[in-house]
Amino acid sequence: MKIYDLRSDTITRPSGEMRKAMHKAEVGDDVYGEDPTVNLLEETAARMTGKKAALFVPSGSMGNLIPLYVQCGRGNEVILHENSHIMHYELSSAATIAGVMPRPVPGERGILTPEAIRPHLRPDIYYMARTGLIEIENTHNKEGGSCWTDEELSAIHRFARKHNIPVHLDGARVFNAAVHTGIPVKKICSYVDTVTFCLSKGLGAPVGSLLCGDSEFIEEARRVRKMLGGGMRQAGILAAAGLYALEHNIDRLREDHLNAKKLAEVLNNVSWAKVDPDSVETNILFATIPDGNAAAVSSALKKKGVLCSGDGNRLRFVTSMEVSSQDIREACDIIAALKI
Repeated sequence: MKIYDLRSDTITRPSGEMRKAMHKAEVGDDVYGEDPTVNLLEETAARMTGKKAALFVPSGSMGNLIPLYVQCGRGNEVILHENSHIMHYELSSAATIAGVMPRPVPGERGILTPEAIRPHLRPDIYYMARTGLIEIENTHNKEGGSCWTDEELSAIHRFARKHNIPVHLDGARVFNAAVHTGIPVKKICSYVDTVTFCLSKGLGAPVGSLLCGDSEFIEEARRVRKMLGGGMRQAGILAAAGLYALEHNIDRLREDHLNAKKLAEVLNNVSWAKVDPDSVETNILFATIPDGNAAAVSSALKKKGVLCSGDGNRLRFVTSMEVSSQDIREACDIIAALKI
């Protein structure tokens, strides 16, 4: 039986050409700063995000944890969306490792506004934690791949500057956001102090993320990466995959977005799910299961070869280069024929 894996864009495998780039990579000891391919990847990431420097880290979770440790500081609070990845999927590392208290704030589509944040700023009283950082997410995973507009980014930037609070962007899928909105990645990142983006999701590399910021921040981030166990040696083999991804796999994200729309349109027409196709902006979509048993629907689809995630009353589908447009058409036929 053919399998259509729509659980996540983390399931992508390196292409033949990417593997060739990895095979040919020049390598050295990155802990000494002597891996030329890692150095090139970091220079490329800094240039693309408009930051002074960048650091190659093993995962997006580490890329988010380091700014919490460096920018926010132990005993302080980070303001973030109540459905943010840091809140739900990073094993409480903000509190257990960085010593930071998450202060969750609601917001439609995963977007934080100055009006929503303002009541959560701490007064300067000795027995209260200080607000040390604002964290935003673009695209927003748990809110269905939603994107920030330029106006929304500008508003949070102005608010943070007024209150002298740094901003970190969890930009795991920031290139998806740029492709959808037409806002260049460099401009998106101009509204924040630090940004993390993933190579190992829709961009198709096997491992790694980049953390970008000013030179002083990255110098300290390198120390914290080592403390967290993230010092790597001949990592150029992995960095070469990242360089290939940044050169070849950004524009094709449009195809993933179109495939997600096709899925949404089909799901909108079955009796057992509800989806608003207009709400699907990038490559992530959620379908509501009215009877609340999403796990049962996910199991039924799995028996037909369509893999997705079921939790509570929602199904989650994520498109990626691993599932072609033809695969999506075939998966849509299976979904349309499923009787629940």
